[in-house]
Amino acid sequence: MALKASRLKVGDTHKERVVENLSRTQIVQYAGVSGDYNPLHTDEVYTTKVAGYPTVFAHGMLTMGLTGKMLTNYVGDGRLTKFGVRFTNQVWPGDTLDSIATVAALRQEAGQQLVDLTVSTVNQDGREVMNGTATARLDP
Repeated sequence: MALKASRLKVGDTHKERVVENLSRTQIVQYAGVSGDYNPLHTDEVYTTKVAGYPTVFAHGMLTMGLTGKMLTNYVGDGRLTKFGVRFTNQVWPGDTLDSIATVAALRQEAGQQLVDLTVSTVNQDGREVMNGTATARLDP
């Protein structure tokens, strides 16, 4: 069921756990689906010995995709009109991520009811790994 503008107010939030204990397998599966085989995400030896990171880490777009699913769960499928993010920290194997969307504004544009959202995804330590904004069409 799609979210209705009449049931929202500025400051409302929706929070969802988007992944629990992210596995290396999930990271490699994402590499396969996306076609992004950057060795920082899939090759432990390269990542630790050449690049100097403690281990492989998730693709930023994997985090964005997980957060996007939270957004569509909230506003409904086919309702997002904009979604942009900034990656602020790496996501490591074993991380658990929670995403939150906060209603920043409700408005009308070109005869459509819209909601502007701020979005943040944090790991199990409360460290933000991604933030951004989204806009979605709403039913009245």
